[in-house]
Amino acid sequence: MSHALSRYSLSSVYCQSSDGLKLHASVIGPADAAALPVLCLPGLTRTTEDFDILATALANDASAPRRVVAIDYRGRGLSDHDSDPAKYAVPIEAGDVQAIAASLGIPKAILLGTSRGGIIAMLLAMTKPDLLAGVVLNDVGPALEMTGLLRIKGYIGDRTFPPNWDVVTRRLKALFGRNFPNLTDEEWMAWARRAFREADGKLQRTYDPKLSGAFDGIDRAKPPPPAWKLFDAMKNVPLMLIHGGLSDLLSEQGVKDMQARRPDLDVVEVPDQGHAPLLADAPTIGRIAAFCVRCDGKA
Repeated sequence: MSHALSRYSLSSVYCQSSDGLKLHASVIGPADAAALPVLCLPGLTRTTEDFDILATALANDASAPRRVVAIDYRGRGLSDHDSDPAKYAVPIEAGDVQAIAASLGIPKAILLGTSRGGIIAMLLAMTKPDLLAGVVLNDVGPALEMTGLLRIKGYIGDRTFPPNWDVVTRRLKALFGRNFPNLTDEEWMAWARRAFREADGKLQRTYDPKLSGAFDGIDRAKPPPPAWKLFDAMKNVPLMLIHGGLSDLLSEQGVKDMQARRPDLDVVEVPDQGHAPLLADAPTIGRIAAFCVRCDGKA
């Protein structure tokens, strides 16, 4: 992957959802690029900022600059919260993705989905197959481990306000330190700044805590069934899987099962990172960039 000096910078765009909410996306790169655009779909509580480093690299790749769009679903980042928490659901969020793609005139793209975003990508493979020119799943698949699901359930509904940034970073280390043992203090603070923002004199989460309702049905005694039907809907598009070597949500066996179903699956193992890999290191970015070029050739 070759880089020139950063020519393109991130900017914000807004559009309206099908039910009238304001949706936000972060956009970078040439709108008239010959290369396919990339739609970045964050995890359950995450925002566009998770993709800033990756998006900047892909947009400014001298050999294949491309437009990259990262999306805030409703209730996250700079998008409106929904007054009806029941609408924090994968099918509705898939509709938010389609609304933003349509507003930007993107009929076909490579979808890169982290965790929840990967599930949304799989659903779109079934409901909007013409949109997909390729899919990158970041540490997610059709079968998920209860250990990771219960860990997420344990923190997602926390509505307390931490008093300062040092407390935020300590809490993040307590929650995720086992999965990310090599992060520096600077990287933990950067994570904190992505997960919280200062508003009304408080440090507030960058997501609506009512999202916790999405996990009401998660119970160790009743694990969710594997979604192989969604996975198989991607059979006609190039597929990459990024797997955290320390992941507690996607197991090694889960990866093997996906490979058995898709022998052409391009697997990238990210050592010393858990759920979900941060997509900020040069080797992983390079593999994603190469995969995108292969998708260009297929298209």
